[in-house]
Amino acid sequence: MTIDHPARHLGAGEREKGILLVIGATLAWSASGVYSRLLTTDVWTAIAWRSLFGGLFLLIPCLFLEGGISRKQWRSVLHPSGLAMIVCQTVSQGCFIGALYMTSVANVTMIYSTAPFIAALFGWIILKEGVGRRTMIAGGISLLGVVVIVASSIGGGTGVGDLLALGMTVSFALVIVIPRINPEVPSLPPTVVSAFLTLVIFAPFGSVGSLDLHNWIVLAAFGATNFSLALVLFLAGARRMPPAEAALIGTMEIVLTPFWVWLLFSEQPPVATFFGGAIIFAAVLWHTAVDLSRSRRAHAG
Repeated sequence: MTIDHPARHLGAGEREKGILLVIGATLAWSASGVYSRLLTTDVWTAIAWRSLFGGLFLLIPCLFLEGGISRKQWRSVLHPSGLAMIVCQTVSQGCFIGALYMTSVANVTMIYSTAPFIAALFGWIILKEGVGRRTMIAGGISLLGVVVIVASSIGGGTGVGDLLALGMTVSFALVIVIPRINPEVPSLPPTVVSAFLTLVIFAPFGSVGSLDLHNWIVLAAFGATNFSLALVLFLAGARRMPPAEAALIGTMEIVLTPFWVWLLFSEQPPVATFFGGAIIFAAVLWHTAVDLSRSRRAHAG
């Protein structure tokens, strides 16, 4: 996902810090598959308590980002954009963990990597923003890759998981677009509220009794790093480097997430995932690399 920030001159030291921060965020995001495979509890319990820990840990950066914790900041949750963010993020969180439980980590990662292109489509529909020809081509190619992955899952036991991954991707694409409707509305408070709302919705279906010390530790680490720390690191790093460069580093998640699961748990993705994933990865990499090249030429000029 490309994050736009006001243009400014950055020193080499700041850029290096930005690279390290974005790499850290990418590594934290790429651990999602490992956490899901370490859990031994049911999916409802995992969704609920991972969200609680994520919301609790995200309260800490709320003290320092977007003006700190203030009445004005938290009133944003009642703004239409804030309410839309809460709904979309709650859906996204539920679909995310559900997908990890019901299909391969590689399938989830590859489908999710198309979020920027779906966000561009929503930007065109909702905000009437122009969509570049290159973005349309890359998005169309990525959609072909998703079709290959999902079609191969029909009747194979992972179709529901792939559809959940697609639901997560669509809802998160809306999360990318909604702040652009009203940029003055803070985004962190709705994110925290959505985490607690997810707990309230899904906890009644789960079983707290299934949570032993092992699961508590995994869920706490899952929420703290994959939900909270990754977001904060990426936002801090993206401010120190060109958006296209941050997005290019972020594409490592597409490869790293299924790699860790294969390395630690020998989870072998379906053959179709290799073909569909290769199509998606090539489209994302091509699109982001061109963005980076243009950004560097503009900076040099």
